[in-house]
Amino acid sequence: QVQLVESGGGLVQPGGSLRLTCAVSGNYFRINSMAWYRQAPGKQRELVARVTNGGNTNYADSVKGRFTISRDNDWSMTDLKMNSLKPEDTAVYYCTANIVAGTPIDLYERDYWGQGTQVTVSS
Repeated sequence: QVQLVESGGGLVQPGGSLRLTCAVSGNYFRINSMAWYRQAPGKQRELVARVTNGGNTNYADSVKGRFTISRDNDWSMTDLKMNSLKPEDTAVYYCTANIVAGTPIDLYERDYWGQGTQVTVSS
């Protein structure tokens, strides 16, 4: 059973910084990509940043230059470093991973999600 657990959310003043961490555990064959999404009250969930197995990254236009996604070498953890935070960054942030799991003769690919962590940017 694959599990994703986020940590690092909280309350921060505008202009401040936070780092979110997502830890992956369980049995799987390969992680294809990991990403952070966020959902603000009354809004749709949106992609914030993604990093692929090959190390490619992409970001939402609203966070480019302020947020950085990274992963460790064995793919057990991914971080989202958030600088120059704005009130509009307030949301629940979710970690997700596209993972290949199963047995060598019965592999399957699916997206796994964490439980979410609240980020509030307010003075």
